[in-house]
Amino acid sequence: MTPRPLTKTNAPPISPPECELPYWAVDLDFPLSLITNPKIYVLKEERRLWLIQDKTLVREFHIALGPNPKGDKYFRGDGRTPEGEYFVCSKNSSSQFYKSLGINYPNPHNAQNALSCGMISNNDYCLIQQANDAMRLPPSNTALGGQIFIHGGGCQKDWTLGCIAVQNSAIEELFSVVQVGTPVFIMP
Repeated sequence: MTPRPLTKTNAPPISPPECELPYWAVDLDFPLSLITNPKIYVLKEERRLWLIQDKTLVREFHIALGPNPKGDKYFRGDGRTPEGEYFVCSKNSSSQFYKSLGINYPNPHNAQNALSCGMISNNDYCLIQQANDAMRLPPSNTALGGQIFIHGGGCQKDWTLGCIAVQNSAIEELFSVVQVGTPVFIMP
């Protein structure tokens, strides 16, 4: 029996391409003093944080998350870490967990989704939007929760309430190169 030629109707399904890597090169010895355009990628499932400088992976750190690490954050107290595109909106050099970088969760996208399904009020939406525009921590007293940080304290096991924890030495390095406005991409 000879195989039939492939046509549109009998071709096997094509799998979508894997997520494109945000870097082309790896240089884990890259000097911190030369990092001028950092981006942070958090890979929740792999428990990794990548620091990228101009398409080069310059640091990789282990992370810990909250008690419910799978899935996106939907409401205050769910123990999840949000997924999506965010930015660093605050830096605290004397955090309860050594040092911390605040993430702008909830962002306007999170707020719009919550507003459309009646989780938050118009006033809450406006306050979140204003905080985002001013690049400061959004209010955390809405149904969405908030106060999501990348902070020290260790990463031996998942222990946060939804934040991203790293070793103190890792937050020290991140803190030295990251500024308010640095993009943070949190992946499933």
